[in-house]
Amino acid sequence: MTKARATLLGFGAVLMWALLALLTVKTVPIPPLQLTSMSFVIGGSLGLCWVIFAGEAQSLKTVSWKIYAFGTVGLFGYHFLYFSALRLAPAAEAGLIAYLWPLLIVLLSGILPEERLKSGHVLGGLVGFAGAALIVTQGQTSFETDAILGYCLALLCAVTWSSYSVISRRLGQTPTSSVVVFCLGTAILSAIAHLGLETTVWPDQISVWLAVIGLGVGPVGLAFFVWDVGVKRGDIQLLGVASYAAPLLSTFVLVAAGIADLTWTLFAASVLVTLGAVFAARASQSTT
Repeated sequence: MTKARATLLGFGAVLMWALLALLTVKTVPIPPLQLTSMSFVIGGSLGLCWVIFAGEAQSLKTVSWKIYAFGTVGLFGYHFLYFSALRLAPAAEAGLIAYLWPLLIVLLSGILPEERLKSGHVLGGLVGFAGAALIVTQGQTSFETDAILGYCLALLCAVTWSSYSVISRRLGQTPTSSVVVFCLGTAILSAIAHLGLETTVWPDQISVWLAVIGLGVGPVGLAFFVWDVGVKRGDIQLLGVASYAAPLLSTFVLVAAGIADLTWTLFAASVLVTLGAVFAARASQSTT
């Protein structure tokens, strides 16, 4: 597989994550950790079916338990820390800090032996983050000192996902089929956390079940498999910057669905995210 094709597949995850907000809204009032568990059960089960029918089941036996532990901690840790941050801090500010992960991917990629971090990558990441900040905060922020724990968890959330993505690059020989175990392990840990922290609420409408299934198939299913391909074989720096398109596209989806309004911040964010991607793409081209 070429680097360009792997990068394109990785961006497919970003496109699927753009549906995350809409589908999550449709799953109200299911608690977040319960929803995470349900979605990962679906995503992991579908992935397992694919692995079996593709004749890749044997490949799962070649993977070390340490890698399985690493992947499960990465997926579960990100989601658990994110939802915990939202419980302890204002959603906009916590979400903004959590969305440092694309920029951190760009910066951390500089430690990879086969990668060359250029100023264009960093500039693109910073500009993209500015665009995401407009989307998440709607141009208004008010950090509260008594929510410091929530902000710290949000930062740890960003570090967890960026580290998972960059370290996955070093595990390039690990088959993507291993993500099946990551997903199912995350489903189990999320279920345990849910039982300890939340009250179970089962969907009572077919539309809610369809939204849960949609999450499991796309944003919390296939997305993690193509992301694995992208960060292992694609342009990880370009993918990091391009990931800032997720909150932007997500907002456009909400606008199209009549859930959010079209505002000036959306247009400003569009320009910033696009510019960030252009800077990163040019930097990547100059290294080849």
